[in-house]
Amino acid sequence: MAVTIRDVARQAQVSVSTVSRALSAPGLVKEATRQRVLDVVAGLGYQPNRAARSLITGRTGNLGIVVPDLENPFYPAVLRGVQARAGEAGASVFFCDSREDPRAEAELVRAMAAQVDGVVLCSPLQTDDVIAELAELTPLVLINRTAPGVSSVLMDSASGMDQLVTHLESLGHKEYVYLGGPALSWSHNRRLQGLKDRAPVLGPFEPNFAGGLAAAEQALQTGATAFIAYNDLMALGVLSYLAAHEVKVPQQISVTGFDDILYAAMCSPALTTVAMPTEEAGEVAADLLLALLDGAQAESRELPTKLVFRASTRIHPMST
Repeated sequence: MAVTIRDVARQAQVSVSTVSRALSAPGLVKEATRQRVLDVVAGLGYQPNRAARSLITGRTGNLGIVVPDLENPFYPAVLRGVQARAGEAGASVFFCDSREDPRAEAELVRAMAAQVDGVVLCSPLQTDDVIAELAELTPLVLINRTAPGVSSVLMDSASGMDQLVTHLESLGHKEYVYLGGPALSWSHNRRLQGLKDRAPVLGPFEPNFAGGLAAAEQALQTGATAFIAYNDLMALGVLSYLAAHEVKVPQQISVTGFDDILYAAMCSPALTTVAMPTEEAGEVAADLLLALLDGAQAESRELPTKLVFRASTRIHPMST
């Protein structure tokens, strides 16, 4: 038989309302009483009814997350981080895929607002004005995007790009090109900051395998000896196109990506890329969202990125 709030009240020798306040509004209960209630709750394994708790606290116990593309392994890793932290806080997570559609992205947040206590919005393509409007509807935390007055978690794409370029130049590559992602993408523009006009930029291309195929076709016409793809999914498309056209990687052309998704280590040749702290970003985003629900002010945090050197890059033959 399930443990009830009355069982807790009886064993703690307090009223049912005191148990309710101890769990939902601890500031209204003496610390000694609250601790006695918590000890009984832990001992009996009591789980408060979520519907009842929501009536008391005004919260649903749910968090939302909207991602641009669940087929991209980058985003499930973020989702794992959000879900892990939410679980520790006793919250559930609703998630939606906007399919890289800014209009759908905003509509999903609006639809979620009545069902969740706050939303994590990954790599949004919306304008600052729309994001401000969404933040008025529900507490909001952005991942890989900034907007005035809104909490955000950033992965340092600019540093990652600088690490990649430094790596290629150390291998003797002087002619390399960047295969750009969506023009409205914050991450794409941060990568451009790290590039510092040191290489031509092609695109924009779709941030997926098909985009990589199209990008490789254009990049081959430049005579560059190294290609920097916007993300690993594009880089996988690049590798496929080059293999189909009998261009050897890395003997003739070096290829790099961004994100360090699972497939980056599994493809052939294994991909040199920039590791992004995806799961950690999800954890931090959930922490910031939970803090907002407790009355904290908006804040931004930036997480470091790291170059992962694998077999898809090598010393340029003409430099030896």
